[in-house]
Amino acid sequence: MDKFKTYILANKIKSAIVLILLIAYYFCLPNQLFKDPTATVITSRTNRLLGAQIANDGQWRFPQNDTIPDKFKTCIIEFEDAYFYKHPGFNPVSIFKAFRDNLSSKDSKRGGSTITQQVIRLSRKGQNRTYFEKVIEIILATRLELRESKEQILAYYGSNAPFGGNVVGIDAASWRYFNRDATQLSWAESATLAVLPNAPSLIYPGKNQDQLLKKRNRLLKKLLENTDIDSLTYQLSIAESLPQKPYALPQIAPHLLQKVAKIHSGKRVQTTLDNHLQERVNQVVKTHYYQLKQNDVHNAAILVLDVKTREVLAYVGNTPTDKLHQKDVDVIDKARSPGSVLKPFLYAAMLDAGDLLPNTLVADVPTQYGSYNPENYNKTYDGAVPASQALSRSLNVPSVRMLQEFGLDRFYQYLKKLHLKDVSQSANYYGLSLILGGAESNLWDLCKSYAGLSSTLNHFSETSSEYYSNEFCEPTFIKSESVDFGKKTADKTLFDAASIYLTYQSLKEVNRPEGDDNWEFYDGSKQIAWKTGTSFGFRDAWAIGTTKDFVVGVWVGNADGEGRPGLVGVQTAAPILFDVFNLLPNSEWFSKPFDEMQEVSICKKSGHRASPNCDVIEQKFIQISGLKTKPCPYHILIHVDKDQQFQVNSSCESISNITQKSWFVLPPLMGYYYKTKNPFYKPIPPYRADCLGENAVSMQFIYPNDNNTIFLPKDFDGKVNELILKIAHSKPETTVFWYLDDQFLGSTQDIHELAIIPKKGKRLITVVDTFGNEAKRWMTISE
Repeated sequence: MDKFKTYILANKIKSAIVLILLIAYYFCLPNQLFKDPTATVITSRTNRLLGAQIANDGQWRFPQNDTIPDKFKTCIIEFEDAYFYKHPGFNPVSIFKAFRDNLSSKDSKRGGSTITQQVIRLSRKGQNRTYFEKVIEIILATRLELRESKEQILAYYGSNAPFGGNVVGIDAASWRYFNRDATQLSWAESATLAVLPNAPSLIYPGKNQDQLLKKRNRLLKKLLENTDIDSLTYQLSIAESLPQKPYALPQIAPHLLQKVAKIHSGKRVQTTLDNHLQERVNQVVKTHYYQLKQNDVHNAAILVLDVKTREVLAYVGNTPTDKLHQKDVDVIDKARSPGSVLKPFLYAAMLDAGDLLPNTLVADVPTQYGSYNPENYNKTYDGAVPASQALSRSLNVPSVRMLQEFGLDRFYQYLKKLHLKDVSQSANYYGLSLILGGAESNLWDLCKSYAGLSSTLNHFSETSSEYYSNEFCEPTFIKSESVDFGKKTADKTLFDAASIYLTYQSLKEVNRPEGDDNWEFYDGSKQIAWKTGTSFGFRDAWAIGTTKDFVVGVWVGNADGEGRPGLVGVQTAAPILFDVFNLLPNSEWFSKPFDEMQEVSICKKSGHRASPNCDVIEQKFIQISGLKTKPCPYHILIHVDKDQQFQVNSSCESISNITQKSWFVLPPLMGYYYKTKNPFYKPIPPYRADCLGENAVSMQFIYPNDNNTIFLPKDFDGKVNELILKIAHSKPETTVFWYLDDQFLGSTQDIHELAIIPKKGKRLITVVDTFGNEAKRWMTISE
């Protein structure tokens, strides 16, 4: 040590030079060897290639891989650098032989570079191949050997070597030339790719086939001689043909690739997609697309979520249409009118708040709020319908009336907690049309919301009747990410488990599309809670369904918003929905959340909690919050004669002949329409003529609605059509007198309809019955 110090002190300049050289040698190699842009690559949950987006410089260069396949490794070492694991980065013997041969031939016929040197040369692209450059390569190669392992150096080479045309790296080359992953290549295919970086021009289709074949077979012969392969493998390998043309890279999930490229450009991303399911869903979309385009419907999107992990299992952003019809547009996250898809959230909210029981009768009668006049799809009315049927049949009028009763602002707050990002305006901006698609949403958010409902129900059953604080979280399509459902809590996240379960019970009864409408009669049939939606003008068709394990969402329409006749959820989106569910495993139905439910007596006819007057009672489990709902208001006790034809009292009948009976009575307007769909509905009997003290009667306008503006159409001959006025009376046999602006028009009995031709302007209709009851309605006549 003393001699070393003495030598340094005696040779300061030499020592300084050596130190500088050592420092320079240490820092001569860049921290990042390759800075070229790379392709964005997505793989399935099992690392199967789903698609790639070419690098910004136009090269098919996949992101750096840390390993290379064993067969290719054996081939490339045998072909390029047999002493790779023995040299320090350069091979003096090979360099000497190359120098000698090139000097004698006065040409560069032999390189003598090791794989490590070739990695350095690839990283220093554009440099002239001179002896001075060769010296630099040797220095940098030795430094690389000190810094990296041999396996890492091979990985550098495998990811950055040229393979002809715009193909760089073994990963891209194996897909471009053999249409499979590099790990699946045969010995012949691996040998073919191993000789290409040495002469990449040989791969051009239809050219230089003989030269490429000879180089490949010579390498295979070496592998046989070195016992890397046996004689049978050798014979089979030399019999394999060469690639004739480049293959297009897989594009199994092109729209998800677009989404990934925006946030992970140039990266290799393992997604949550199931590649087998994705390919089969693609085929389903393709099949339906050829049917849909016959009606000039060109676009569709499908999303499949795993409820328990909230992972995306299939992602189809559009159909295989053409650019004219915007095939590259990813519709899954685009705002569209959801039609009736939001109705289950209102039903669940009303159950959760205790404002409704599952089968409570709700009014389905002509309705007008200001200038807003909602109508059912079939243009008819049921008078009164159980709330669950209103949902399963997707009736518009009951839904609007339920929203009005529940409160627009109140329901709007529920939607905000679902994090539907496209519901961005105020509640008053949307008005009551909110429940019929007046707002916009997207397939991603809607599927996320349904998955949140299903997950709430699952977690409640799997835990000790507890909820998670973050049920309505964002799904993920990145395999390395996991969803955080939050902490366990006794408090519901949004809806209680019973309200969700009862909502799903109703959605399970939605009429299925033709061909699947008898599903409940078959063993093993899928039980699915699902809902369709159709936007105004037939622009968007939806179908979203959920089981205990999966959520499937479907949108069908035109990306440019063009509506088409027949573009209806149950006709176009629902068949796709059930085709996709048929690809998924069967799921058990949701467990009933007994801890959030209570068995009570329910009036079978009205769906309300049974009152003492209800004649038919059944025991049903309802949500606990429903205990505060009022008892049945539609059953009253009346006194009738023996034949039950008339109401009577002691003034006209002896007490021994009077029978007390419970009678189901709806308000006149509801009853008017209810009896058209329910033939066994009997209006309350009239009082017998000789009885005193009759009960009060009532009547309601059916048409026109209050403050309605009416346009009187004309026939082809120019004659103005009549306006038909209608009322409902609790005692149809009563005579009703009609007045227009205090001018008597006439009277009606039994059927209370009157045809008039009023003059233009604001008019007042007044009706008076023989009991002195009166009803008025304003209307404006326009031509």
